[in-house]
Amino acid sequence: MPAAAIEVEGLTKRYGANGVEALKGVTFDVQPGEVFGYLGRNGAGKSTTVRILTTLIRPTAGGARVAGFDVRTQPREVRRALGAALQEAALDELMTGREHLTLAGRLAGRTKADARARAGELLQTFGLTAAADRVAATYSGGMRRRLDVAMAMVRRPTVLFLDEPTTGLDPQGRRALWTLIRDLRNEGSAVFLTTQYLAEADELSDRVAVVHDGRIAAIGPQDELKARLGTTAIRLRVSTGGVERMRYAFAPDELKVDDDGWITLTVAGGEAGVPATVAGLISAGIQIVRLEVRPPTLEDVFVNLTGTAIEAAPGGGSNMALAAVRRGMGRPAP
Repeated sequence: MPAAAIEVEGLTKRYGANGVEALKGVTFDVQPGEVFGYLGRNGAGKSTTVRILTTLIRPTAGGARVAGFDVRTQPREVRRALGAALQEAALDELMTGREHLTLAGRLAGRTKADARARAGELLQTFGLTAAADRVAATYSGGMRRRLDVAMAMVRRPTVLFLDEPTTGLDPQGRRALWTLIRDLRNEGSAVFLTTQYLAEADELSDRVAVVHDGRIAAIGPQDELKARLGTTAIRLRVSTGGVERMRYAFAPDELKVDDDGWITLTVAGGEAGVPATVAGLISAGIQIVRLEVRPPTLEDVFVNLTGTAIEAAPGGGSNMALAAVRRGMGRPAP
């Protein structure tokens, strides 16, 4: 079995004089050729984890290896192996899109001709060809994000870190990024993905980890985590009077009635429990007008584990620090 692309053991990070813990003994691994979704609300510890693994900050305790290199003692080697697109685009306002990508290619060790060719490929893939020779200062937010992610993919890294990569992307850019992520996985690269879009994590990830309050609440394939819930949902409309009869028959946490008249009923036993529930409604004289069965979603898993829905807010990062990571130069932050 090949060595893990990322190995994290007991990772802890404390900030400030009061020792506020952003991470509390996090442990996981990511295998080559795997897309690993890392999910959590803002403040849960996602970006802290990414910044440690990309050598931008040091852990307080615990250890981590990326592509076989220790993030504490071998930061240069880690930086040469990875690609990273963090939450804030690290662009030079006076350079064009083509110049950004060509420079990234040269710093990654490509020849001048190869770097320009790779830049052309990525400009086309991310829908930036028409703006290739405009300076970044003229780019929209979505264009800047596309360019930033493209720069992380110049070298086809062994390990790729994408922190909220599709925030601000239009559908074309999102589809292009999904395709590239799958291509990298098929070529054997590991992709570490944080995202606020749970449907995106469900679509792309081979496994997910839910991080909550600095700890891993659950980790595994999505289908396995959904199965642990042991419930599924039925959405239905019923004839006049049926809603009140159902309110009487079901507990408040099992029944939700939307303003538009749709009823969501939580059924124990997963999908296997649906037929008996429907038969019971019919036997009780409730006329079902429409019915949909909705298996558990990743959002259901997240809410069950954390007690709240995931939410998005703008994040930040250090452009200078990220530029150092891309160059494979500089010292890790204290």
